[in-house]
Amino acid sequence: MILELMVQAIWGCLPELASGCIDMTNSSSTYFSIAIGAVIGSVISWWVYNRQKKTSKVQDRTLQKLELLDERHEKLLNRIQQIEQHHQNTLDAILKLEKNLAETIKKDRD
Repeated sequence: MILELMVQAIWGCLPELASGCIDMTNSSSTYFSIAIGAVIGSVISWWVYNRQKKTSKVQDRTLQKLELLDERHEKLLNRIQQIEQHHQNTLDAILKLEKNLAETIKKDRD
């Protein structure tokens, strides 16, 4: 009873809360709409925050995977470069050997 009187004093006549009311006053309607809007706004804000937090976590994991992949890629490129250098050295040695053999054969013919 006291709670009902306090609510009516603050909010005015609310037919939803008090059985003796016939119609809502403008002020109580405004306050009730503000309260409902605040609840709905809070729920939507929480939902947006929660979705952004989940998206941020997924993006962080993806970024970490990309960084790891980039490191592996760099190591692989360095290894390929070393292999290329080794192949070039081997090719140069083969060509030099071929040239020496050609010169030796040419000298033997003369």
